[in-house]
Amino acid sequence: MNKTFRIYAVIFIVVMVILALLEVNKKETTNWRKNFDTNEKSPFGLFVFNNEAKDLFKNNLKKIDQAPYEYYSQYKKNNHNIVVIENDIDGESWKKILDQVSKGSDALLIVSRMPKEISDSIGFYDSEISFEEQNVLKLTDTKYQNDFIKLDKFPSGRGFSFIKPNVEVLGKTVEDKNTDQANFIKVKFGKGNIYAHSEPLFLTNYYLLKPGSVKYTQDVFSYLQDRETLWFVESSTKSSSFFMRFVLGNPALKYAWWVFLGGLILFIFFNAKRKQRIVPVIEPLRNTSLDFVKSIGNLYLQEGDFHDMMAKKAQYFLNKVRMDFLIDTQNLDDEFAKKLQLKTGKTMEMINEAIHLIKKGQDPYSSVMKEDLVRMNKLLDEILK
Repeated sequence: MNKTFRIYAVIFIVVMVILALLEVNKKETTNWRKNFDTNEKSPFGLFVFNNEAKDLFKNNLKKIDQAPYEYYSQYKKNNHNIVVIENDIDGESWKKILDQVSKGSDALLIVSRMPKEISDSIGFYDSEISFEEQNVLKLTDTKYQNDFIKLDKFPSGRGFSFIKPNVEVLGKTVEDKNTDQANFIKVKFGKGNIYAHSEPLFLTNYYLLKPGSVKYTQDVFSYLQDRETLWFVESSTKSSSFFMRFVLGNPALKYAWWVFLGGLILFIFFNAKRKQRIVPVIEPLRNTSLDFVKSIGNLYLQEGDFHDMMAKKAQYFLNKVRMDFLIDTQNLDDEFAKKLQLKTGKTMEMINEAIHLIKKGQDPYSSVMKEDLVRMNKLLDEILK
């Protein structure tokens, strides 16, 4: 274990100890978030209602963890009851629910913000009707006049306004300083009925555990017929088997998990940066052909055989003329010189001087000097450019 790793390990352990001490000394706080989760035991979860729902519906309740659109596309159902409690449902699913109601089913929608697909179809608008910190929910039917529930913790204050004549008001929000406002209504839709309640808080753990609150809940659900009831629960219940759900659901474990991940990423980053292997330097491949040419050239220069070098240069030049310019090199006469001048665009003086030196290199009895070789090499390279 190197020194750098030990330093990071000590820092990580110190941070974890500090977090543990802070967590131990932290006062227990109540989670007042309105989650409406059937597995949550926090004040505004639905754990209690979920456990008592079967008895409430006389074992005719079936929880569905699919979207209504997906469920009704797979199954054909006879007339039944539909329950939706503060669930975020897509527009196509609402259309499926309305289609089932129109055929004779009943739907009880307990949501604080009624979707536009429903309000536009049955004729009402939901809005903010109260800004009081507490209010009372009561039913309008005289047989339920003694059953009510008092909301003293974070009521939504929402209800229904601009109600059309065909809408029956079943329940109201009662306040000391304001007039009663509708919060529970019934609308005939096709062959079935839609019941809409704008305050789902009365179903949460906090209120169901209060004395006398259960009766109000029973009264609300008593409007549904005694038949099979489908409860479309939150789709998030599908993720309850996720192995990190317990860790992320506990604040102390969640903070420790994120600190661990952050420390691990930092360790990998710095350790990988320091331990990176040296990239080897790869030498480019040498051009051995060029070395060979240089060696042969040096050999000829050392031998001083300028005549042979001129002959080979002349042979190479004439071969290039035949291949590139398609000019016959059998006779190096005036016609050859004229064709070469037309192909290359060089001056006639340069062409003639080059031909003279080529003939001199081809003549085995001519006297050749080093200057002749240098001059011919320069002229022939210039012509071939």
